[in-house]
Amino acid sequence: MLGAALGGIVATACDVGTLILLVEYLHVVIPLAAFVASGVGAAACFLMNKHVAFRDRSPVTIVQIARFGLVAVSTAVLMALMMKLVAVDLHVPYLIAKALCAAAVFVVWTYPAQRRLVFARA
Repeated sequence: MLGAALGGIVATACDVGTLILLVEYLHVVIPLAAFVASGVGAAACFLMNKHVAFRDRSPVTIVQIARFGLVAVSTAVLMALMMKLVAVDLHVPYLIAKALCAAAVFVVWTYPAQRRLVFARA
């Protein structure tokens, strides 16, 4: 799980950087910005998890990309919904909300789904 955490840090840096850019400078609404930023983070996450966290040396296949895409889109939707609830409805500052929501989604959905669906060892 340490490798996944490292991958998560890199992906989160990409995700949060995109979120700040979209919200602060491009004035995109928070739920949409959270969705887009999750997609950017997902690309970094795939590379880090494939090579670092799960040490998957197999060739990238369309099935693996499709499974990762399903997990990433599900993660993005969960993040957008949770950010709507926490940041918008509960008025928690969006970066604090991002940290809280990301931790919850990672533990409950993203890590288990990647371990079992995307990078499962044969």
